[in-house]
Amino acid sequence: MKSDLFASEHLAQPATAPGMTLQNAKSVKYAVNGEMHARQGSMIAFRGNLQFERKGQGIGGMLKRAVTGEGLALMAVRGQGEAWFAHQGGNVFIVDFEPGDALTVNGRNVLCFDPTLSYEIKMVKGAGMTGGGLFNSLFTGTGKLALVCDGHPVVIPVTAQSPVYVDTDAVVGWSAQLETGLHRSQSVGSMIRGGSGEAVQLMLGGEGFVIVRPSELVETPAAH
Repeated sequence: MKSDLFASEHLAQPATAPGMTLQNAKSVKYAVNGEMHARQGSMIAFRGNLQFERKGQGIGGMLKRAVTGEGLALMAVRGQGEAWFAHQGGNVFIVDFEPGDALTVNGRNVLCFDPTLSYEIKMVKGAGMTGGGLFNSLFTGTGKLALVCDGHPVVIPVTAQSPVYVDTDAVVGWSAQLETGLHRSQSVGSMIRGGSGEAVQLMLGGEGFVIVRPSELVETPAAH
């Protein structure tokens, strides 16, 4: 049988070392030797002796919905083998944390990560809103985190002289040391599209970077 489908770039090769690698632009391969964590429902294939266990809602168990925050249910993958992860055809990127690194990430953009990384739900400082607030996940420690993004992300440098304002529906994550707050525009300009029509952005100041995706969150229509 002959086809471009069977080209070498599409074939899964045996892992040469434990941990995660990019299978391609849309998926991650993880060679499991013990335990790792992934978002529930993101496993697309596996081989070997692996068990998938839904993590509870206790401390450290779930990037959970906190008031109005984005939620992400996690699962633990344990054993020996290889597993592949993807989410809705989004582009995948691996972030390698070194000692002292800290990244604030929107839960909807987390695909999988090493168990050596620590995470906690944090309310974004200065971003309290009526009826709730903006909650993201703070990752620290050493290890790898795979992020998934709709489309090709834009990484914008933030400097003390030039704060950046981002749509809260488009933000993927930012340097944890940045100062945050809400910015209300005086008018709804061309930068504010869709959503509720509120002219409010997340303001980021200091020294670091912010990652945004080239699309806003699509709301699911409510059932009637």
